[in-house]
Amino acid sequence: RAFPPHHPLIPVDYQLTGQPVIVGGTMGTCSYVLTGTDQGMRDTFGSTCHGAGRALSRNKSRNNLDYGDVLKRLEDMGISIRVASPKLIMEEAPESYKDVTQVVQTCHDANISKMAIKLKPIAVVKG
Repeated sequence: RAFPPHHPLIPVDYQLTGQPVIVGGTMGTCSYVLTGTDQGMRDTFGSTCHGAGRALSRNKSRNNLDYGDVLKRLEDMGISIRVASPKLIMEEAPESYKDVTQVVQTCHDANISKMAIKLKPIAVVKG
């Protein structure tokens, strides 16, 4: 949920800003914290995006992406990664997902929620 400022169901700490919503990116992209809006409450009952959504199925990602290539790209971006299974690298690769920035910008432009904070990945732990 993404309730707006002054909504009676959100804690006092968030009354002035609106309820924070974490929108996770991928292993190699940023994530965001959004806040709810009055228009979002009216138009979507206090709902907003909660991620970018997949661009490739897990199976297609495993079959089309190379473990070493994905790992190297993440290393080149300065992102440290530890995984329990190599297949998770391909399934969760940045190219397996839609562009989170575009998704968040769409919600922001539609006034469903507002961008508050952009977070940059420095490490990934999977599995």
